[in-house]
Amino acid sequence: MGLSVHSDEHFMKEALKQAQIGYENGEIPVGAVVVCENRIIARAYNQTELLNDVTAHAEMIAITSAADYLGGKYLVDCKLYVTLEPCSMCAGALAWAQISEIIYGAHDPQRGFRRLSPSPLHPKTEVKSGILENECKSLIQDFFKDLRK
Repeated sequence: MGLSVHSDEHFMKEALKQAQIGYENGEIPVGAVVVCENRIIARAYNQTELLNDVTAHAEMIAITSAADYLGGKYLVDCKLYVTLEPCSMCAGALAWAQISEIIYGAHDPQRGFRRLSPSPLHPKTEVKSGILENECKSLIQDFFKDLRK
């Protein structure tokens, strides 16, 4: 029996589930999962309101959880799936963690790391974007529409 390989869409759906938990808890709905050897080793969603901590982004919590799971600070053989393009703070932390790949859903033209040049990421980190972009973008848009009601 061989190892089944999951698609980027599969893991992004798992990140979306985390974002939905954040939404239901009044957090900006960003979700993340860290995958190592085709297995989710960390799940997280934004918790800045709950923890009263501006650094409690989904990516930061996922990095800490994955490092704890692996017993080391480097995520060299891991992928991060996140529903929104990481901000520069998270991109810097991902660089320090030396994550192999970042896959994100929706672009964040106002706060995303891609607006910075040169990139804050580790030079070996690969980046993919646009995975389930519409679903990721809709969740964020719905959250802010509800907030303004």
